[in-house]
Amino acid sequence: MIPLAYAAPGESGVVRKIGGPPALRQHLEDLGFVVGGDVTVVNSLNGNIIVNIRESRIAISEEMARKIMI
Repeated sequence: MIPLAYAAPGESGVVRKIGGPPALRQHLEDLGFVVGGDVTVVNSLNGNIIVNIRESRIAISEEMARKIMI
């Protein structure tokens, strides 16, 4: 398992664990990050990670991406 923040652009994975406080975990779940869900890193720009998840493209902060383990 590695944090999503350390995945290279183009790398895909399955969400294995989401850490952080309950409010952050709920926010990430609302965005589509759920355990067992597929995620693909599109790019990393200015401290943000752009990912494809549930047929959507989403940008999250690198800090949030460190809480998502793939």
